[in-house]
Amino acid sequence: MVCVGIGLKSESVTELKDSLLELEELVLSAGGEVVGSLTQVLPSYNPATLMGSGKVSELAELVRETQASAVAVDHSLSGVQIRNLENELGVRVVDRNQVILDIFAQRAQTYEGKLQVELAQSLDQLPRMVDAWLGSLSRQGGGIGTRGPGETAIEMDRRRVRERVKQIKKQLENVREHRSQHRASRRRNRIPSFALIGYTNTGKSTLLNRLTQSQVLAKDQLFATLDPTTRKVHLPDGPPSVMTDTVGFIRKLPTNLIEAFKATLEESADADILVHVIDLSSPQMTTQVEVVQKLIEEFGWQDKPVIHVYNKVDQAPFEKQFQVKTFPRVFVSALTGEGLDRLKSMMTEAIASLTDNVELYFPKDQEHRIYDLSRETKITKREAGSSGTVLHAAMTPALLSRWKDFLVTEDV
Repeated sequence: MVCVGIGLKSESVTELKDSLLELEELVLSAGGEVVGSLTQVLPSYNPATLMGSGKVSELAELVRETQASAVAVDHSLSGVQIRNLENELGVRVVDRNQVILDIFAQRAQTYEGKLQVELAQSLDQLPRMVDAWLGSLSRQGGGIGTRGPGETAIEMDRRRVRERVKQIKKQLENVREHRSQHRASRRRNRIPSFALIGYTNTGKSTLLNRLTQSQVLAKDQLFATLDPTTRKVHLPDGPPSVMTDTVGFIRKLPTNLIEAFKATLEESADADILVHVIDLSSPQMTTQVEVVQKLIEEFGWQDKPVIHVYNKVDQAPFEKQFQVKTFPRVFVSALTGEGLDRLKSMMTEAIASLTDNVELYFPKDQEHRIYDLSRETKITKREAGSSGTVLHAAMTPALLSRWKDFLVTEDV
């Protein structure tokens, strides 16, 4: 496959090259082989083929030389543009969105994941159908009767896709309600929750496995994780908590993909604390952080507490740590375990920031319960008396509910 990067003169050349390199990684992740690449910077896009006619000729020559079977363009293409390019090049043409959706289709394992991918593909297909059909009709001879059947066919095709989209959304709504019930249960029990977010392939799943002693699929590839996975995490001096690993982000994330994966993203939206995992070894680290930060703002998560976890310190030069200005931050290696104790402490501190320090009283015949409390939270102060023990402890809303009978109120 030949990869093509197209950008405007008003855009950064470095951004264009980095995005093209990422497209090549996406193609490899989709199971393809990159046999060549080229770029073009334009003052404005060509409506017919996106790129200039000279570049199309150069691309056709490169396709012939490399015997490529397909071309991937690092930009969104309309149905007309795809059809025109395929006519000129003689091979299949796909855009960045289609490559990403192809990866998702390959990786989806669960019922929910497959539904989300099908929804994203259907939403992506609808506008292309219009363009492709209109382009096809424009080449007909014209006259009464030449357009009618085509118009009927396109409306039938679009109606079928729209009906399928409605069906999928209804099925996904049931999934969302099911997830919502689980989250509501956690909220009733006030179990603190963390959500792992970050750019794709930064090591989120490996970190989840380390922190929760799980065996979640973790591979060195883009979008290894599609379906959210929630596991219990035990923290020193902290209450029982849960951590959710979700799909990674990427620059130029297709809007249809965001729409389709709303149910998945809600897991992060409802989390108490976000754990932003960053690949310290990546040459594009700064750009990747910016992409995630923009998406955090777009999703309305900017008011949530965030712990910035710079992963892969075992693969990054030590001096790169001095480039990091973000707080709170911690440097770890999910692979070797380096820095994880510090991360757990920061997670405990983050939970503590969500808790209240309250006063409790245990009469003599109930003092044995203090041991149970000490296993669930940190006791900050203890005063033994003749009739019982008064103590202060950091309490989450869940703990307050469980230990409400021992709370010291203003009436006492």
